[in-house]
Amino acid sequence: MSDGHHGVESYASARTKAIESLLVEKGLIASDAIDAIVETYEQDIGPMNGAKVVARAWCDPEYKKHLLEDGTNAIADMGFVGREGAQIIVLENTGDVHNMVVCTLCSCYPWPVLGLPPAWYKSFAYRSRAVSEPRSVLKDFGMDLADSAEIRVWDSTAEVRYMVLPQRPEGTEGMSEEELAELVSRDSMVGVAEVAAPAVAAVADN
Repeated sequence: MSDGHHGVESYASARTKAIESLLVEKGLIASDAIDAIVETYEQDIGPMNGAKVVARAWCDPEYKKHLLEDGTNAIADMGFVGREGAQIIVLENTGDVHNMVVCTLCSCYPWPVLGLPPAWYKSFAYRSRAVSEPRSVLKDFGMDLADSAEIRVWDSTAEVRYMVLPQRPEGTEGMSEEELAELVSRDSMVGVAEVAAPAVAAVADN
């Protein structure tokens, strides 16, 4: 999702870009290396933690109950802690209710389980439209929910972050936690995607 609006850049963001440009200009770092590192933390290292939490909840009913009642401590039990995850509430998607997460003011995000927030999550377009027209936003991400499905939008803050527990796809009954975790994407834990069944996921990877 692209941001068609141009907001005022924060001081911290402008300062970070200035420092990065200076380091690149002096040959101390390469811009493509920075991009690769950021992409890794956005899409791989961080979301892998959340995927493990989801897989555990799918396999262990007691852990799932703990996760939904006290997300912060249930996640900490798996070793995933951090200042950006001081309080994490986990929301379960069902056939009747679909949850999605946004931060309307900036980009508050549960780093311990999802890594760095992607650019689209921070964009003005997503932050504004997720609240006013969530069904349309989900369609932009390729999700076409039934009209009967209730969509709940949760606004993250500096004090409270949210993570979605997506529905377990059919055809995964005999899979291990490790195999299940491979199916879970970052976007499904934000609530803008569903977890694909194994056969579909394999086709998508190819």
